[in-house]
Order: sequence, then C-alpha cells, then structure tokens
Amino acid sequence: MSPRKPIRRFLLTKLLPPAGARLYRWYSDSWRYSVDGAEHLAALAAEGRPAVGALLHQRSLQIMRWFARPELGRWMLMCSQSRDGEFTARIQESLGFRVARGSSGQGGLLALLEMIKWQRADRGLNAGLAIDGSRGPRGVAQLGALTLAQKADSRLLPIAASTADCWVWPRSWDRAVVPKWGARIRIRIGAPIFVPPRLTDAAMEALRLQLEQTLFEMHVTLDRETGFSDSEPIRLLPAPATAR
Repeated sequence: MSPRKPIRRFLLTKLLPPAGARLYRWYSDSWRYSVDGAEHLAALAAEGRPAVGALLHQRSLQIMRWFARPELGRWMLMCSQSRDGEFTARIQESLGFRVARGSSGQGGLLALLEMIKWQRADRGLNAGLAIDGSRGPRGVAQLGALTLAQKADSRLLPIAASTADCWVWPRSWDRAVVPKWGARIRIRIGAPIFVPPRLTDAAMEALRLQLEQTLFEMHVTLDRETGFSDSEPIRLLPAPATAR
C-alpha cells in the first residue's frame, strides 16, 4: 500500500469531514428559505407515512440544507461508495442524516435495498433521492425513487428548489447550482404521488415519465419566478434516432 493512502484516508474520513460540515453549516446558515407546499409533508407525517423526496441532482446542495432542519423530521440519503463519497457521507452524517452507501454506478442496488429496509422498519424516516442518480443524464428520472416508494409503501414528494443568487458549476455533469452567501432560496413541494405495490413495466414507465415531467415543470415555473437562468437545459434528453 502506498504510504500516501492511509494519510489520504485519514484526511477524508477523520479530519476534513468535521471541518467541511462546520464550513457548510456556517455558509448555508446565511441562506433564506421560503417554502410552498409544506402541508404535503406535514400531512404525510400526521398520517405516519414516510416521504421519498424526489429532487434533481443539480439542486441537491440547497435542498440538502433544507432537509437538515430538525422541524422537518428525520431523513436518509444515498451517497457514493467512492473515496470522495466517503468524505461527503461523513459530512451528511454530521448534519444528522442517515446515509446508505451506493450510487447508480457503484452499489446502488444494495444501498436502495438498505433504504427500503430502513423505511419499512421506521415509519418516521424520510428519504431524499435525486431522480437522475449520480451520473445522469441530467434531469432524466431513473427508477430508484419510485422503487423505494413502492416497496416501502411511502409516498413520492416532488421537491424543486431555485435561486437567482447562485453560481452554476459548468464542468459537473449536472451543472450543479451553488447558492451564494445570503441567497434567497425558494422550495416548492408537489402533491404526493402514490406508487401501487404491483405495476406492469408499462405502468411503471408511465409513472417514471410522470415524475420526470412533474419535476421539470415545477423547476421551469419556479426558475421563472426566482429569475434563475442557465445556458443549458434542466433536462438532457437523448437525441432522437435518425432513420437510415
């Protein structure tokens, strides 16, 4: 083993996460949130049914801080098994989240099974999942959030976030949005989506498209209201096949 690897692991797992969490908490404490649709989350909590917050990976940084508010209950997230993911997971845990390790690229299925098990056993535990996973395509829904809601008898809650006070990181696959100091952030929660316990492949695909389109339309509307704009689209649809 390279002598640098234990040092790197110590930095990523022991030293940097607490510092990173303090920095993120200090910085994000300057953000000011306004929320529409909070009654949907409150109604599920009163019913004793967990939520699966479905979001876009691009907006996860600002939504994660909102999830960390104690009055919103307890939440679990999924994080990559990579070395950098170890750093992120430790920060998320320090913010009070339960973290399942995996992603669409590494260990995603095992992490999803773990989240299903957790929600079945603990009906007060909510989940936050990016519909487009950890690799994209950007804004295109995968089946993870729907599967979790179906198998754990939870309810999907589409969650959108927007702010004009931000930077866009153009080199990231999702064009991550990073709010500036003191940013005013709008959160919008859509109506719960029920995923029946038994579905044909065609019905599951229809629900996947419904979730994707719902989040797309929520962000288009919310971005118009906040004044956020980007040179690239929120959703990166595959190019249509050309006839030969």
